[in-house]
Amino acid sequence: MNYPEFLSYDIALAACAALAVLITLLLLKAFALRHLQRLADSGRLHILRYAEQVVSSTRLPFFTGVALLAGVSQIKLSPMQDRWINYAWVVILVSQIALWGSRIISVAIGNAVARQRTADPATATHLLLAGLAGRILLWSTAALVMLDNLGFNITTLMASLGIGGIAVALAVQNILGDVFSSVSIALDKPFVIGDFIIVDNYMGTVEHVGLKTTRLRSLSGEQIVFSNAELLKCRIRNYRRMQERRVVFEFGIAYETPQQEVERLPQTLMEIVSADYLQTRFDRAHFKGYGESGLMFEVVYHVLDADYNVYMDIQQEINLALLTVLRERNVSFAYPRRMVHVTHLAEPQESAGQAGKLAA
Repeated sequence: MNYPEFLSYDIALAACAALAVLITLLLLKAFALRHLQRLADSGRLHILRYAEQVVSSTRLPFFTGVALLAGVSQIKLSPMQDRWINYAWVVILVSQIALWGSRIISVAIGNAVARQRTADPATATHLLLAGLAGRILLWSTAALVMLDNLGFNITTLMASLGIGGIAVALAVQNILGDVFSSVSIALDKPFVIGDFIIVDNYMGTVEHVGLKTTRLRSLSGEQIVFSNAELLKCRIRNYRRMQERRVVFEFGIAYETPQQEVERLPQTLMEIVSADYLQTRFDRAHFKGYGESGLMFEVVYHVLDADYNVYMDIQQEINLALLTVLRERNVSFAYPRRMVHVTHLAEPQESAGQAGKLAA
């Protein structure tokens, strides 16, 4: 057998081996995934969900790379080529292991956040940051393992990275400021996912707290994105942590109202606001002063629930009860009015005649 025929035989053998390995791996994935799904759905072992996610996240590029390397390994190569094949094995296997680990972290964090989002939003925020930190640590370790197996001096590399890291930190100090601000948000917890906050003139519900930005969903539906560093420089009003709501409202009645009705009204307001079916605590009601159009009253009370819809329902009940009482007593609300006084002026001819008599 001459050299070209021998080479053709090796290539054909490598191709057959690669194809056989690829088909075997795909069949093994389908078999394992089917059985893992069945076992996981039966609820026997919850941990099988993670194994299912690991198998399903193993993609065709990895199988193709393993198959090609397995096929090429059937060919007789030079020592230099064998070394490069070994390097390729290291890169593919370490990368896939890191992908598996990243998938496990994502699934575990996602399940934990889903459980804690309602019970403890602060823990959910911490879990998201912990997951991101875990993935960064995982891929950093994978990169170092690859470099070590590829023959690089890790100690020298780490020292070089330390010096270069200072220069990079100076160049990206704004980004690092946002990163440290996200850590501050996670530790100090001025707000957590699900809180309704107001920042300057913007308001919305916290949807996501990331390394660089925090995102709110506004009342009108659009998403508002804040830089973490800029966000912490602003005054934040967190309405979810409100224990109760203090309400102040004013109204006016007509000046023609009899004095006895004016004197009775504060007591009536106290009775309306203190009704048993309302979640309120009455504070005060006073005849405040004289307005442009009527006698002004001010009422102060506390809603014993932070929910805005509850507050609006209570205020509506108070308004309706007040309207009913005033109509029963024939007392009208104040409304804008203007009174014009017209002074009668003398006729022009009469005025001129009187002026002539005075001149004579």
